[in-house]
Amino acid sequence: MSDLSSVLRAWRDRIGPADVGMPPGTGRRARGLRREEVAALAGVSVDYIVRLEQGRATNPSPQLLGALARALRLTDAERDHLYRVAGAAPPDPGVVPRQITPGVQRVLDRLGDVPLAVFSASWDLLLWNPLWAALGGDPSTCSGAERNLVRRMFTTGHAGVEFDDEHEEAFASDLVADLRAACGRYPRDRDLARLVATLRAGSPDFERRWGEARVAEHRASRKIMTRTPVGPIALDCDVLSVPGSDLRIVFYTAAPGSEDGQRLELLRVTGTQALAPAAPS
Repeated sequence: MSDLSSVLRAWRDRIGPADVGMPPGTGRRARGLRREEVAALAGVSVDYIVRLEQGRATNPSPQLLGALARALRLTDAERDHLYRVAGAAPPDPGVVPRQITPGVQRVLDRLGDVPLAVFSASWDLLLWNPLWAALGGDPSTCSGAERNLVRRMFTTGHAGVEFDDEHEEAFASDLVADLRAACGRYPRDRDLARLVATLRAGSPDFERRWGEARVAEHRASRKIMTRTPVGPIALDCDVLSVPGSDLRIVFYTAAPGSEDGQRLELLRVTGTQALAPAAPS
């Protein structure tokens, strides 16, 4: 595990707090991230990061390696090397990619005035900014399964979000069609197959829509966020697909000068003060 220890330390040393949206803090003697900062970004304990860097932790899980790759802003080649030196197989091309590319991370870091999040092709929430959390609730309080947008839509509903009838129908239909398309692209992804099987068995609405065999991409919707600290905000939701990584960047906007735009601006000022930058777990 010595190679794992050395590459982890080298990758940690080359990234500064500003690169990951963190304040620089005080008493910092080196540019690199501290162990506790990597731990926070990856959603693991500081002790575990210490044991990894000292070669005392063996057989880290693929989920943990993926979280470390995202926290350390690794390229695809570096991510695959991380898996190999940790004794794990790199992600299968037939499996939904969950690696946050450096370019996508820069978009997230720099667009703090827009509620923005990154989802995988199976609609697992991977990363979000503080304004996203202020708008719809902090995702870090939810388990991994609860962060899947399709699962939440068809099992617990969309509390805190209102649609008109037209947009609700289009949203539900597009999510199922998008998930079907992902199944075609990633036939060996067991988590994706398990998600579809669970939803088909537990949600008659999902099963009905799945039976329509529609294939499409979810691109846009209009929603009213009803549980914000500043009152309901009607927003346009748009989805950008990232070429080469199959990630979805989802962001909300309101018309400038509108009442909803003013409320979103107020939320930028007041709603994120108690929220730290979010990290996946």
